[in-house]
Amino acid sequence: MTSLFDSLRNNFQQFGPTSGLDVAIISLLFFWLLMLLRGTTAMSVMRGVFILLLAAFALGRVFDLRVLNYLIRNSFTGLLIALPIIFQPEIRRALERVGRTGALAFGGNAGSQETLEAISAAANDMARRKFGALIVLERDTGLQDYVETGIAVDAIASPELIEGIFYPNSPLHDGAIVLRGNRVIAAGCTLPLSENSPPGELGTRHRAGLGITERTDAVSLVVSEETGRISLAADGRMYMRLDDARLRSLLETLLHLQTNGRTPPPAPTARPAPRAMSEPEAEEADVR
Repeated sequence: MTSLFDSLRNNFQQFGPTSGLDVAIISLLFFWLLMLLRGTTAMSVMRGVFILLLAAFALGRVFDLRVLNYLIRNSFTGLLIALPIIFQPEIRRALERVGRTGALAFGGNAGSQETLEAISAAANDMARRKFGALIVLERDTGLQDYVETGIAVDAIASPELIEGIFYPNSPLHDGAIVLRGNRVIAAGCTLPLSENSPPGELGTRHRAGLGITERTDAVSLVVSEETGRISLAADGRMYMRLDDARLRSLLETLLHLQTNGRTPPPAPTARPAPRAMSEPEAEEADVR
């Protein structure tokens, strides 16, 4: 017991400002990791691994299971290799967030008020005519990987151009268009589908619009060709059944645009995508 107190006293005496900074950095890294994984399937995986290791350690110690204890002692290297593989999407998202924060100093690709007007006018006209559409607006995270899956356009965004691309049975109407600044960079692009939305809840176009916002900081706008309703997705959340005023307010806020020299007010609360759909499901689902 005396030796234990002596060891603790010596360690405490060696604890200085540098050690405090070391502990603070490690604590912040663990906290940031837990906040990043909160609410994801990765958190469930981590919890399961922790419970399994804890149970194995307890059994090995209580019943003196030599083989199990040996495996636990020598599994640390394997865990270090397995963790980046298991949590690859979360690690990539974290690195993208770090890079996105650094990109703010150089300005983004938000576009202009004229681009917003063109998108809003096109979306409302396509909603009235029930033209299905998927419009992606690039912000700080580059979308070149998705741009290369489509056809290069590189033209100034206008209502006529956007509606022409999504005219029914046109060659590019099934894919998404990507806007960078005030230009339509590409059309007919393929986007990743959301993994957090049950297939029967949202149609393919809505799931693609939601999926790109889960992997990047892009904003996507979806027009349902079944119902003519307008939806907007950002940061992995979808706002549905938007009218013109709510759509413009959300776009102005998300793109950090200014109206009449003043920063726009916070976007009004829009109806998020429901978790379960009964009667509206027949209207919103199976969007092509």
